[in-house]
Amino acid sequence: MVESSRLRVVIVGAGPRGTSLLERLLARYATGTGEQRLEIHLVDPYPAGPGHVWRTDQSRLYLMNTPSFFPTLIPDHGLSARPLTGGSFDHWRRNQSLFPDAELSAADVAELRQLDTDGFPSRALYGRYLRSTFTALLDNVPAGARVQVHETTATRIRRGRPTAVGRFVVELANGEELSADNVVLALGHLPARLNAAQQRLADGARKFGLRYWPPAVPNDVDWAAVPGAEPVLVRGMGLNFFDVVGQLTEGRGGRFEPMKEQEDRAASSNGEALNYVPSGREPLILAASRRGAPYRAKAAVATYYPQSVGLRFFTEETVSALAAHGLQPAFDQDLWPLLHRDALWAYYRTLLKVDPSSVERADFLSVLDTILSRPGRGSGWADDVDALVAACVPVSLRLDLLGLARPFAQRTFHTHEEFDAAMETYLQADARACVAGEDDPVKMAIGVLNAGRAVIKILVADGGITGESWLGALRGWFESFVEGLASGPPALRMEQLAALSRAGVVRFVGPDPVFGIDPADGTFTVVSPWVKAEPLRARNMIEALAPANQVLLNRSPLLEGLLADGLARPRIMIAADGEPVVTSGLEVTAPPYRSVGASGRGTEGLYVLGLQLSSTQWGTAIAAESKAQYRSGYRTLQDADQIAADVLAPAVRAVP
Repeated sequence: MVESSRLRVVIVGAGPRGTSLLERLLARYATGTGEQRLEIHLVDPYPAGPGHVWRTDQSRLYLMNTPSFFPTLIPDHGLSARPLTGGSFDHWRRNQSLFPDAELSAADVAELRQLDTDGFPSRALYGRYLRSTFTALLDNVPAGARVQVHETTATRIRRGRPTAVGRFVVELANGEELSADNVVLALGHLPARLNAAQQRLADGARKFGLRYWPPAVPNDVDWAAVPGAEPVLVRGMGLNFFDVVGQLTEGRGGRFEPMKEQEDRAASSNGEALNYVPSGREPLILAASRRGAPYRAKAAVATYYPQSVGLRFFTEETVSALAAHGLQPAFDQDLWPLLHRDALWAYYRTLLKVDPSSVERADFLSVLDTILSRPGRGSGWADDVDALVAACVPVSLRLDLLGLARPFAQRTFHTHEEFDAAMETYLQADARACVAGEDDPVKMAIGVLNAGRAVIKILVADGGITGESWLGALRGWFESFVEGLASGPPALRMEQLAALSRAGVVRFVGPDPVFGIDPADGTFTVVSPWVKAEPLRARNMIEALAPANQVLLNRSPLLEGLLADGLARPRIMIAADGEPVVTSGLEVTAPPYRSVGASGRGTEGLYVLGLQLSSTQWGTAIAAESKAQYRSGYRTLQDADQIAADVLAPAVRAVP
């Protein structure tokens, strides 16, 4: 006989996504009249709350990519069931800086005392917030509910027998089995197999006795194994790049110092604010990426989206109007032209604000406004903008929006030293632009792109974009373009990288690098077609990126088993040429995102939350935004809330 007095839920993954779901389950259960007792099991080998990525024992050189005011685990608006406890990271930070909890370390307390609302916390400190919030939830479990944490790995999910308790059985690595009426996959980052190019390098490294570090979560890597005083190739100059560089420099005893007063005065106009004092244990870092340059740093502004600029043309209302007319917009034809207009307006409006003499026509903004406001999606407006700008704006001040992501495109350098000098100039200029904040035209154009990204996330999650546009435009070019501009590190990283270059610790390869292994001398090689010099060589190579978030490349026995057993399948989209393409994430139903099995139907009781929604949502990795301006800012909390409501439907009589 099936026991019906208890509802059993297993959450696989107890990091931020799993904790968000726990919070929503408890909050909703507390608001209803209980028809069943609620039993929640969280399964994760890592500490509940921080999970894998945000562990509290990691180096403080690993910084968050968002300032203190941004992230939250607890909803502050947009959802009906009120939280039982907790608040945003910034709320926690303010409280802890005055009255620190006993479990905080001395390093935690020291960081809290110097961290401002617009500062960038260490990942370890954010992990403390996550753990504190999780603990507070356990202290506020409502009557009738019970929470149990299993610090182990879920290895398989199988269907339960018809006469057994629960629809599923979750097998754990410690030999336990959990019966469950509902299972939620909040898996986060999973280990992944190498792609073909990476595998060739790994195989070659084994053959020639080289050292190769594959993609990894930075805190999982033994950085002490990277030898000092010899070259190491580092592929990728995104966010993980700065983690790698930090561990191989400051992490080895090097330090950054402000320039001496007389030097600082001379350097204030070129952004050289720091000197690097080596420890002597650093390797020579040879940095390479397709762009040839790192992600641009974030501007020093008081809010996530700049206050002085906003979206005029690419708005939620504009996008909704397209849907109301029965149109499923194409990105390149319908959406990008609107966002492009907003970026142009933000750039030239800011340029005229800070330097009215930079444009030779007094009514420039008025004429530009008229052109940009012209209805229709044809290219005529863009041609007219180009003509207006060509007539009125000096070449050095014109906005080349797409060119921002490729600062060295079509430029040839004759030596590595020449390219290093160009990179230092680029880094210093970007650091100055960050300091200028809302007075920098380029940073304001990028700020508009970031706001537009929030609207695109809403559109994608609502199913309002064609598969062809998803594959060919959004994932094909726009994703890497906007990430390189708007997802960068704090400005401090630009200043540090420039100092490392001046100290001779970091050198730059150039755009479009080609990696290989030279069998003649058994070394990794890298060469840029834009730097006319001999290939750079090293016996060590690091992939500065996280493992691929692709369900068919994963090395998770749990997920592999779900695919093999037909309880889940990857999403397939049709490209513009009519060919099917297997995408990165799982196929799911409409919210509350049940996994779609091999039969093509949603699997009742099996839900997906977080990174494995990457083929249904866009930008699944970022945390929820406190006091979010756009709906996409709290989408992850909304997803958790919708799953919680569906799970609890048989357990409570009335949930608001």
